[in-house]
Amino acid sequence: MLLYQYIKELLYQHECVTVPNFGAFLTRTNHATVTNDGAFFPPRKEILFNRLLSTNDGILAHYYAQKEAISYEQALRKIEKEASLWKKRIQTQVLRFPGVGEMQLSPDKKWHFLPLGKINFNTQAFGLPNFQRSPLFISIQSETPKIISIMENSNNDDLMFEPDGNDENLTNENKSPKMRYALVGVVAAVLIAGAYYFGQNYVTHEKIKQQELAQEKIKKNVQEATFDLGTLGEVSVAAEATGRAPLPNDDVVFSDEKYYSVIAGSFRSIDNANNLIAQLRANGYDAELAKESPDGLYRVAFGRFTSKRKAYNLLSFVKNAQEEEVWYLEE
Repeated sequence: MLLYQYIKELLYQHECVTVPNFGAFLTRTNHATVTNDGAFFPPRKEILFNRLLSTNDGILAHYYAQKEAISYEQALRKIEKEASLWKKRIQTQVLRFPGVGEMQLSPDKKWHFLPLGKINFNTQAFGLPNFQRSPLFISIQSETPKIISIMENSNNDDLMFEPDGNDENLTNENKSPKMRYALVGVVAAVLIAGAYYFGQNYVTHEKIKQQELAQEKIKKNVQEATFDLGTLGEVSVAAEATGRAPLPNDDVVFSDEKYYSVIAGSFRSIDNANNLIAQLRANGYDAELAKESPDGLYRVAFGRFTSKRKAYNLLSFVKNAQEEEVWYLEE
């Protein structure tokens, strides 16, 4: 079906492509890197999959309707029908998305997505291949030992001589190159240790920064998307004068104390936010609402902490162990 191809095309243009009632394909930017053995990798976008982000954002349906010259409602029905078939098919076989990746059911009944990695979805890095540079070697020349020749005298007499104290000078000269090499080794070790320490701090800071930038791009794409939703029927809503019904997170109190949260998603509907909170709590997380965004979005957090280190530990656990797409927020 052409739906596979449309998902692939949209990944070049958007940070997040959501298949309604199925999940979302996301791209994560990796900067250019050079390994210790001289391998160079250009900037690229890595494909991820998040099953929790299944609410329709309209991007795929709108694009499908334009390509097939059909209405938005017809495109949405076809996408939902195909997504339903995918859910049944993944129970017994590998689900393949050409050019994007493969998805299958793990032994613990979880969806496992494996990106192919053959296509670089970063259009700014077009034409940049991987290559291996030759390593640079520093040769250290050892001192050539001096050969002292002893001339035979014409009379073949035994030569008798006594040490005059020069042996001590020779011993010191032999020791001096070893001391120099040892000193160079110590200085090199100190420089490597310092570079590793500051490098780790820099990498940690950059990871947090990239998570925040990626999530802001996803939120911006969802907010700026415009869709043809057709004509909707009238909906009658009865509300008592006493106000709305209590929500599961009405007990959340936002104080002036600074919190660090690990965000699972942002919603305009409080009902969608509460549904995700209930699902995360059922999986063992202390999920709750974080502080609303300036645009009025309800942010759902895996957990909120007063310790920045605890929040970052949870962020690493969810991303690496659970393979979920989350981001970090300082409230």
